[in-house]
Amino acid sequence: MFYNPSVPDSNHARLDRVLSQLRLYEHPLLNFSARLKGEDVEVIIQFKDATIPVHTYYFDLHPRDLDDPQFEWSFQRQLYDALHDYFVEMFIRTPQDQADRRRKEL
Repeated sequence: MFYNPSVPDSNHARLDRVLSQLRLYEHPLLNFSARLKGEDVEVIIQFKDATIPVHTYYFDLHPRDLDDPQFEWSFQRQLYDALHDYFVEMFIRTPQDQADRRRKEL
C-alpha cells in the first residue's frame, strides 16, 4: 500500500506499526491518530468534543524508538506520559497564576 511513493517503505511500516498500536486504545474523551513526519511518526491526540476549545497534542516517535524490539511497551509509556502532559496543559487556572488569582479575588 503506497501512501506517498517518495517516502521509503520502512517509514510506512513504522507508521503502520504505530497505527496498529493506536487501534488497541479507546478513550471516552480523546481520539488518537498518527502521520509521517520525515523519518519520525507524529502521534496526534485530539479532544473528541470539538465545541470545547482545547488544543491538539502532538508528540514524535523517532526511528530508534519505532524499531525497538520492546516498542509496544515503550509506546505505551510514551502515550501515557503524553496524556499526562496533555491533561495538565488543559488547566485554565493553577495556583501559580497569581495575576488571575488577584483579578478573581481567590
